[in-house]
Amino acid sequence: MLNCPNCQSKDIGKIGINQFYCWNCFIELSLSKGIINTHQVEEDGTLSSLDDLFEEDERRYLS
Repeated sequence: MLNCPNCQSKDIGKIGINQFYCWNCFIELSLSKGIINTHQVEEDGTLSSLDDLFEEDERRYLS
């Protein structure tokens, strides 16, 4: 099960292929090569990366 690296919530919804949304802290997550990429959805709908806030080991997805 995928946990949000930001808030550790398991309340994650799937919005596309390898794309997810955290309903607890409202960030978008994508999974690529075992690494979770985090994005904030801006008012205009664009995505801003939040990856620099986390260490790579915090973003690693272990299935």
